[in-house]
Amino acid sequence: MKAAVVRAFGEPLVIEDRPDLEPGPGQVRIRVEASGLCHTDIHAAQGDWPVKPTPPFVPGHEGVGLVEKLGDGVTHLSVGQRVAVPWLGKACGRCEHCLSGWETLCEQQVNTGYGCDGGYAERMLAWADFAQPVPDGVSAVDAAPLTCAGVTTYKALKVAEVKPAQLVAVSGIGGLGHLAVQYAKIAGATVAAVDVTDEKLELAAELGADILIDARKDDVGAVLKQHGGAHAAIALAVDDAAFEAVNAGLRRGGKLVMVALPAHGTVRVPIFDTVLNGTSVIGSIVGTQQDLAEVFQLHAAGRTRVISETRPLTSVNECIAEVLRGEVRARIVLDLVVGR
Repeated sequence: MKAAVVRAFGEPLVIEDRPDLEPGPGQVRIRVEASGLCHTDIHAAQGDWPVKPTPPFVPGHEGVGLVEKLGDGVTHLSVGQRVAVPWLGKACGRCEHCLSGWETLCEQQVNTGYGCDGGYAERMLAWADFAQPVPDGVSAVDAAPLTCAGVTTYKALKVAEVKPAQLVAVSGIGGLGHLAVQYAKIAGATVAAVDVTDEKLELAAELGADILIDARKDDVGAVLKQHGGAHAAIALAVDDAAFEAVNAGLRRGGKLVMVALPAHGTVRVPIFDTVLNGTSVIGSIVGTQQDLAEVFQLHAAGRTRVISETRPLTSVNECIAEVLRGEVRARIVLDLVVGR
């Protein structure tokens, strides 16, 4: 099988021929159809974060494909079934976090494309209990971005406890942001989209954003305050200043939900204003198995649109460069079905 492999941090990925994998007990082998390119994959390949993966490894945590072989003990999945393999590749199932429905906080978790090989390959292994069935009618190309970009922003809005008629700021309209706008609209919110390119702001408007804020020329906080201040700000732009800008636009009692992970990000939070205004700064990490099931249900019901462009696996390095230059409208999906 062909796989895109990180051999050394900061170096281009190498397309290699690797032997097919055999699933162990509780695992399945998946013939990958599509795999989304998330900025986290780039951070992994560059070794940006304090906790680093160990090269060589295969990135990718938005892998979607067909179950090809079952490991011992797997009875709830079947050969030929389409499944998605998210960032949360495995959790212990026994700790306080797992037992309370917060398996994404499990300290024993294994992350796909980081702690184990991921979806930038023609085949991959997954722990069956964490391989999410994809509903009929949801294509592999659409399911791939939903597996991380979708579930991550959906969960962030849950964490923010967004309610109808509230004002929600979405900072960064890209792979994650274009879905966050839609989930906020589904929740009944008024949406302020913040970005630094005309194309991304036009996309936000196309998807239902009510207020467009161009951070190149607008004072983001001041504009949000003109509209009463945001009840919640979903921070998706990989830029420290963008976090601070939307934080400045919160109303009293508002919530800044941090999602993006700049490599060496640090945000200055004004203590006096935070205390006086009763605002909150919250971290939100991906979403649970149930959250992903709900994301797929919404898409199957026609409630969301995935904006993506497909590329072959062999173009992965060019795709990464495009993402880093900010040239991708929303999401690139690596298409691994030969001839499609």
